[in-house]
Amino acid sequence: MKIIQIICRTLVGLVFTFSGFVKAVDPLGSAYKFTDYFASMHLSWLSGLAFTFSILLSGLEFLVGFTLLFNVKTKLASWGAALFMLIFTPVTLWIAIANPVHDCGCFGDALVISNWATFYKNIVIDVMVVILFLNFKNVKTWLSKFGEIGFVAGAAILILGFEIYNFRHLPVIDFRPYKIGSNIPDKMKIPEGAPHDSVSIYFILKNLQSNQEKEVNQTDYMKDSSYWNPKKWAMVKRNDKLISKGYEAPIHDLTITSVEPQEITGYTENQNILQDILTNPDYNFWLVAYSLPKSNLDGLKNAGEIAKFAAGNKLKFYALTSSGIDLITDVKKKLQLKYSFFNVDETTLKTMIRANPGLMLLKNGTVVKMWHYNDFPTNEELSKLISNK
Repeated sequence: MKIIQIICRTLVGLVFTFSGFVKAVDPLGSAYKFTDYFASMHLSWLSGLAFTFSILLSGLEFLVGFTLLFNVKTKLASWGAALFMLIFTPVTLWIAIANPVHDCGCFGDALVISNWATFYKNIVIDVMVVILFLNFKNVKTWLSKFGEIGFVAGAAILILGFEIYNFRHLPVIDFRPYKIGSNIPDKMKIPEGAPHDSVSIYFILKNLQSNQEKEVNQTDYMKDSSYWNPKKWAMVKRNDKLISKGYEAPIHDLTITSVEPQEITGYTENQNILQDILTNPDYNFWLVAYSLPKSNLDGLKNAGEIAKFAAGNKLKFYALTSSGIDLITDVKKKLQLKYSFFNVDETTLKTMIRANPGLMLLKNGTVVKMWHYNDFPTNEELSKLISNK
């Protein structure tokens, strides 16, 4: 039984450590996921606490796993694991049934598994946590009482510092499709022979005699000609139901649309300029500010120097935001910004880079470099970077 207890402690520890670590790598991404959860649960008033929950969840998850792995404060860590599972097992069951989000975010962007797979994974962990509880008496620590306290305190300081660093700069490990080295056109391709979505077609019909509506699948509708009688049945709408999800390209929802007047951008309004940008053989800069009201104002101002550098070197500079033209006009006037803005979906911009604003350097559709607004490069650094590529 002791061997089983060690195996369970190690496996639970590994899962919690990995889960907490990959969330700590990307605390802002976890905050976005919490916001999605709150919206689906009609608890949007909690969105202001999303980042706080992100920091606490990843930190506590990591501590529980780390202490279990090293057999430190094992009884307390087991209680922590049990509390986590007591909360998240029913939550993941609800997510699997209701499907409010397509990815629970349990392992961040590092490992994406289905909602049902997440629930089944939690059931297995539940069993192992129960085994840990049944074998408390067999657990022997290798540290003194004060040694254990020091170990836990040190681990807590390290994980908290790690989270703050990744938030104030960029994730030290990037699991997203726009990471450095990614070729965006390749990430948008669907491989030949890849499975497509499997969809079942239903029709909502209205009985003109009883005024009641009825849902009929396409097969039954085609077999029964009585549904075709316009004096008896009226078509209300078509309802397509997804049976199984096909292949989805890592980048599948990217468009870049001109929003300012043509005399400012050089493009007609509402023109999708994505292909022009991705086929540009030279360097081009993307300033990503998913929401201008939430953007760091100093970052937006400092980006003006980079825009000047780009213009001086005959390079393109695009500011990407989901904000509308009125907000764009107000911010440009307030901060005296000279560069042009283009519209991109907010979720896509949040996925591109974990900073608001953040800066990306591309060439031939490939991401060469990216910076948090706290780390925007100087002209000298950019000159050196471009000359070395």
